[in-house]
Amino acid sequence: MEIILNNITKRYLYDWIFRNVNQHFSIPSRYAVLGANGSGKSTLLKILAGHLSPTKGTIDYKINGQIIDKDDIYQHLSFASPYIDLIEEFTLTEAINFHKQFKPFINNLSTADFLEIIELKKAKDKAVRFFSSGMKQRLKLGLAICSDTSLLLLDEPTATLDEKSVDWFHQLLEKYAANRLIIIASNEERDVVTCQERINILDYKKK
Repeated sequence: MEIILNNITKRYLYDWIFRNVNQHFSIPSRYAVLGANGSGKSTLLKILAGHLSPTKGTIDYKINGQIIDKDDIYQHLSFASPYIDLIEEFTLTEAINFHKQFKPFINNLSTADFLEIIELKKAKDKAVRFFSSGMKQRLKLGLAICSDTSLLLLDEPTATLDEKSVDWFHQLLEKYAANRLIIIASNEERDVVTCQERINILDYKKK
């Protein structure tokens, strides 16, 4: 997977979030998007995911050298963030099985396997609305990282996790995210410690 940004610019009304981002993302590097809260990190990830359109500029997606239509990129990516909502009426098992209809798991992991991986087996029949914020984030991260996709976008992945769960996150990333393009947006060093390339969004706020 490759992503090529050509002069990507985003503006809300008269506020320029960032200007003229030129960047080539490719495997095997992992990328960190850095910046203070409200600086535009999440906006850039949403543009990469196709959730938002840039005000100016173009994005090219490639897999094995072949251009992927921007309308089809959702099939090739996983996205996890604390602000993405889960269907809280589902039980944990229902949420997992619903997700698998759209994004199968890597290595054909079963629902039982996945419950062991996210360490929430005892909550398999519990409605998601009764989960703590940390449990919800484990589910979101597990669904994203274990999905069979080429691109993995993670926004503030450990924001609601305790220290033990942070270690779990990094172990999960190492085990199931090999040979994938990984882009992590965060201002926490513990989130991006394994990223070789670092992009500061503040560098693209200059006029």
